Amino acid sequence: MRLSGSLHLLLCLTLTSLILTESTQPPFACDSSKPATKSYPFCKLTLPIPARVKDLVSRLTLDEKISQLVNTAPAIPRLGIPAYEWWSEALHGVSNAGYGIFFNGTIKSATSFPQVILTAASFDARLWYRIGQAIGLEARAVYNQGQANGMTFWAPNINVFRDPRWGRGQETPGEDPLVSGKYAISYVRGVQGDTFQGGGIKDGHLQASACCKHFTAYDLDHWKGVSRFGYDAKVTKQDLADTYQPPFQSCIQHAQASGIMCAYNRVNGVPNCADYNLLSNIARNQWGFQGYITSDCDAVSIIYDVHKYAKTPEDAVAEVLKAGMDVNCGSYLKNHTKSAVQKKKLLESDIDRALTNLFTMRMRLGLFNGNPGSLPYGSIGPDQVCSKPHQDLALEAARSGIVLLKNSAKLLPLKKTISSLAVIGPNANSAYTLVGNYAGPPCKSVEPLKALQTYVKNTMYHKGCNFVNCTTASINEAVEIAKKADYVVLFMGLDQTEEREDFDRVDLVLPGQQQALITAVAKAAKKPVVLVLICGGPVDISFAKRDLKIGGILWGGYPGESGGIALAEIIFGDHNPGGKLPMTWYPKEFIKIPMTDMRMRPDPSSGYPGRTYRFYTGRKVYRFGYGLSYTTYSYEFTSVKLNKLFLTQMSSTGSTLQNSDSVHYTSVTETRTESCEKAKFSATVRVQNRGEMDGKHVVLLFVKQNDVANGKPMKQLVGFESVETKVGERSEVEFVVSPCEHFTTANEEGLMVIEEGIRYLYVGDQQYPISVLR
Repeated sequence: MRLSGSLHLLLCLTLTSLILTESTQPPFACDSSKPATKSYPFCKLTLPIPARVKDLVSRLTLDEKISQLVNTAPAIPRLGIPAYEWWSEALHGVSNAGYGIFFNGTIKSATSFPQVILTAASFDARLWYRIGQAIGLEARAVYNQGQANGMTFWAPNINVFRDPRWGRGQETPGEDPLVSGKYAISYVRGVQGDTFQGGGIKDGHLQASACCKHFTAYDLDHWKGVSRFGYDAKVTKQDLADTYQPPFQSCIQHAQASGIMCAYNRVNGVPNCADYNLLSNIARNQWGFQGYITSDCDAVSIIYDVHKYAKTPEDAVAEVLKAGMDVNCGSYLKNHTKSAVQKKKLLESDIDRALTNLFTMRMRLGLFNGNPGSLPYGSIGPDQVCSKPHQDLALEAARSGIVLLKNSAKLLPLKKTISSLAVIGPNANSAYTLVGNYAGPPCKSVEPLKALQTYVKNTMYHKGCNFVNCTTASINEAVEIAKKADYVVLFMGLDQTEEREDFDRVDLVLPGQQQALITAVAKAAKKPVVLVLICGGPVDISFAKRDLKIGGILWGGYPGESGGIALAEIIFGDHNPGGKLPMTWYPKEFIKIPMTDMRMRPDPSSGYPGRTYRFYTGRKVYRFGYGLSYTTYSYEFTSVKLNKLFLTQMSSTGSTLQNSDSVHYTSVTETRTESCEKAKFSATVRVQNRGEMDGKHVVLLFVKQNDVANGKPMKQLVGFESVETKVGERSEVEFVVSPCEHFTTANEEGLMVIEEGIRYLYVGDQQYPISVLR
């Protein structure tokens, strides 16, 4: 998120912290007890927000205007306008990672939900929404308590997890654009105070503001000397259209996010924050975005300093403001905007445009409506933070996301009557590791070791490695402990020293001597061992899949404040795991592919295997959507309301086009809206629990076609649902399939088209054919 050395931000953090420790009064403008400000038109609630904003901006001097273009916006005392901090974080819980939130008063912590990659593994959109709701409530409570200097939260991160080495893949909902878009919709609506279905925000007023990042094609931080600050991502129109852009389109059009962050990198030569086509033409004009656009921290300065895209600092400032960016995280606009105006590189009206978006946002948050205590959301108090319902939700989220990868001979769940247990590994006794990055202080901390000790009194523990990097392993000591126990559970994997922001991995194996430790302990143990992987990105554990002495494998992601409890519950059968992997787990040889190769599609002529389950043709350790359960399920299509689709009936011209392979198609842009709506149909799947344990089960519906020429995906997710099923019980899941969305592919020009041919809907081992005809 930030470059080091931002001294001005650290000073602002210190000063604001001192102010907030002296008072619990939240900052707001238009105080009715002050006659001087009460008379301003921008304070009159009877006027529409655009009129109020216009009045406010008109009263500002040029210097005052410029001061408001950075994330740490100072107060304007003569107008009664308080300071405002745009940078706050809430990736998986309200956090003090930015400069807008302070846990230095009555509120000392906030609910720390699982890191996003694990929450995504639940494939439960309602769960995502409820997490967003909880975060939005806690954010407003912190503000009401006077411990926040801003209500704009720079989350979610919805970049597609393209490469398994990416240090920030843990922050994302995974590799599928549809899942990322659905996650954005659920999370944003929850945070901002909308209903699950959308359309519930009254008069545009927000509980808190969510910001989708990083726009666009950002999925490399620091790999083999290539830095995100200077990286130029070469992306085809085809890949932009159906992979990189769809999550952001969903975030804007369906979630109606109030913020977007433009990314550090260039795309095809143009810095994202200076790209008028991206920010103004696509986001605002085509997709209808109506919020504010922030830069990533110091992303404006690097346009001149690193990218060398601008000839002078003033040119960099002019480029971003004219492109449609509104606020700079950093000080560059504060330092160079006036000079840009004086040198006639920038008009004052360009500044006014940005300020209009910024003050509109602050008014939508109710920060110009007088004392917030008497306003909507004003009654949300500190009792809402770390509340029992929120902590229960954090536990539910961890339970729902954890994925069972292996369970030979039904080793799991372990019986609660076992007499002794050995817990080994560097991630067994660390609650800090469980919360991942961008986390605030959690409500509670429960290490996996402590949670397991509640099940087995005679639990022995050994760290096994000096650190997670395992440069030194105490293999002999760990083996001796393993020999004494009835069962062994190993907690291995990664942590933030191995994968994080500004730090990508260079391999896909367990660090240091972890594999040697696991293998030796498994060989010595009385019975097959259980391996628990704490990590965000995938790891090649092919050795563990093959090892008969490793009977069970669980992926725990970074499961948040209650993750230790959830893992123990699953290991001992108090919860049935039902998570599914939201990303492909690649083999270790995948690192031969440069991270800088942004192509999604395979290239057989060069041996390039492609990326993600939609295109990747190589060997997999585990596939996207993989996950076992302690029970078994069967599927059946009980009703599909369509078996033929005619392109000519959907085309606005009543005719079709032909590509170079003489395949008929119609462009979605040339398809009538009413035709797309009319073409939607339902597909109902019956799911039956045929095992011996109740469970929560994820149903994934895909579409595939036999012809994958011209870069068409091998398969594509259409929809997903999470259903509770009791033993022997049947549940019916109805999916709404939209051919204009789910039967389309991007051609080489980036146009979304529907081609003739047979599509197959499939779930599990069941499939249903649908003919797309001329």
